[in-house]
Amino acid sequence: MRPLLAALTITLSLATPAFADWAQTQAEAKGQTVYFNAWGGDPRTNAFIEWVSDQMQETYGVTVEQVKLTDTAEAVSRVQAEKAAGKDEGGAVDLIWINGPNFLAMKEAGLLHGPFVADLPNAKYLDLSEGAAASTDFTVPTDGYESPWRLAKFVFDYDEERVKTPPKDMAGLLDWAQVNPGRFTHPNPSNFIGATFLKQALVGMAHDPAALAQPVTDETYATETAPLWAWYDALRPLMWREGEAFPENESVQAQLLADGEVDFGMHFDPAAPAAMIEQGVLPPSVRVWVPEGGTIGNISYVAIPSNAAHRAGAELVANFLLDPATQAHMQDIRVLGSFSVLDPAKLDEGAKAAFAALPTAPALPTLDELGPTLPEPHPSWMTRLTEDWAQRYTK
Repeated sequence: MRPLLAALTITLSLATPAFADWAQTQAEAKGQTVYFNAWGGDPRTNAFIEWVSDQMQETYGVTVEQVKLTDTAEAVSRVQAEKAAGKDEGGAVDLIWINGPNFLAMKEAGLLHGPFVADLPNAKYLDLSEGAAASTDFTVPTDGYESPWRLAKFVFDYDEERVKTPPKDMAGLLDWAQVNPGRFTHPNPSNFIGATFLKQALVGMAHDPAALAQPVTDETYATETAPLWAWYDALRPLMWREGEAFPENESVQAQLLADGEVDFGMHFDPAAPAAMIEQGVLPPSVRVWVPEGGTIGNISYVAIPSNAAHRAGAELVANFLLDPATQAHMQDIRVLGSFSVLDPAKLDEGAKAAFAALPTAPALPTLDELGPTLPEPHPSWMTRLTEDWAQRYTK
């Protein structure tokens, strides 16, 4: 057994809706191939999922095959189409990296297996109390229909050799761009990171941030987004390529930063810049910038469609992702660098020591340096924002 998995402890859990007990789940899963539908735009995440497959195959006889998506909606649409065609079993999608509007859509349509999370053996390391971060997705209660696997928080990165003093806040970004035209951009909002950039600005500029926690209406949308669009209208012509073209995703923008074409990148992973430096993608002079007042944060989840062909294997993968040894491996900046979703108070001394021993780096921010975590708006806001942006700024 590999050293990482030597600490893995499997215990029996209570019955889940689909499987009598955990031993039955393991037996059912053996020999299955779990088709894990996950965004494929990050090489580090892709490599991590390959590692997960190796571990699952060695320990449980389960293979994990990543279906690389450009947009999570692709997997959601496939499940919807299968269900519409009456395919209630044997679906092509076993596990989805999901959150926000896509989770809400599947949950409301009854397309998810579960609830299963509380019965995963490793769920004992989570804070699943009502209203806790691991129980809420974009203000929507998860109700056990999706399992946490990595912590996400929006950050910017910049090259300190070119940017001596980053802006104070999002409003200050416009002032910076006026002095440095053509040096800032963001991913297309059809991509999750580009949409999050717009949400970050919205949260910081809305007249009433509390309104963002509620489903959007025509009235609240017009009122709360007015400052955002005024700011963006002024910023756009000052951006890279005069705001007429945008990077496809954060990886493309990271390369623009590395090549010196722009001075900022952005990620929904505070450790991404340090990990990219470690891998030689970004120069050592890159640092993380967090606007004053904090940034949007959430948890990334995995969910299992109700018609998945390999639900047992998918549950095993979800449980493996929550093991403290897996979470510590994932948080290593030489691997993936994502912060853990586990509750530190629920870890034993061995697990705490494993996290404490992880390497640090100048570009790896501490939790204090990351500042406050701002709540995600209700999913309906992201949908409306991205549609509005496309109508306003694409030809």
